[in-house]
Amino acid sequence: MNLWYAIVDLLPFAWAQPGSMYFMKNALLAILVISPLFGLLSTMVVTRRMSFFSDALGHSAFTGMAIGTLCGLAAPMTGAVIFAVLFALLFTVVRRHTNLASDTVIGVFSSTAVALGIFICTLGGQSFTKFNSLLVGDILSVEPAKIGLLAVILALLVVLWVFSLNKLTLAALHPALADSRGIDLFWQEALFSCAIAVVVTLSMTWVGLMVINSLLVLPGAAARNLARNMRQYHLISLLGAVVCGVAGLMTSYYVGSSTGSAITLYLAAWFAITFCFRGKRR
Repeated sequence: MNLWYAIVDLLPFAWAQPGSMYFMKNALLAILVISPLFGLLSTMVVTRRMSFFSDALGHSAFTGMAIGTLCGLAAPMTGAVIFAVLFALLFTVVRRHTNLASDTVIGVFSSTAVALGIFICTLGGQSFTKFNSLLVGDILSVEPAKIGLLAVILALLVVLWVFSLNKLTLAALHPALADSRGIDLFWQEALFSCAIAVVVTLSMTWVGLMVINSLLVLPGAAARNLARNMRQYHLISLLGAVVCGVAGLMTSYYVGSSTGSAITLYLAAWFAITFCFRGKRR
């Protein structure tokens, strides 16, 4: 972290002065790690038409946090990650063994997760207010250890993208063709779902449950408006997420707003801009 602090000290901002406001410097590093994660995952979320699934995962992460707190875990986030991964795997199994539409299965899981989370949070007359912070998030509370964990996840996701992107894309666009070529669709879907589950759960306390789904949809949706090929699609999504993430953090700091909501508004504006130019890309 000392190297990062030395680099940030060179920036022309009041909060970047040496020896001060480390929480803001940590938040900037967290944004530079989280944004590429969401930018990459967003491309596949949009391609696989799983925007509501990522929202359901956010609800499951909240329920996992509540279960972890109820069980007295020193780190409720551990329970949240485990529950979200199990939720993702169970969803994948059910979707592969039912004739119901995906949005119907997502609705079943999402509503169940929300109900279970609220039930546990209010069990015994407890107040729900202690979980309010999860709704809006607080990026300024991020710890260096958590940033390191996210950096490891980003590295693993890049490896996954390098070795499995073509298989994931083919499975999303043409499942029958992918199956005929020997691609294990179940494990491809399960691996991707678990990756979303872990990223959503770990980022929930900093970005906020109410807007985290937009970070998994808007970068890829905006990139689809401009990209002419898959390489451009991923690059535009990643760069858009990073730029809007940094802009949202800076705006929230200077105006005193929620960082997650500021990032979402920038992403929405970016989508609007790309939408206006989508007819001119050819």
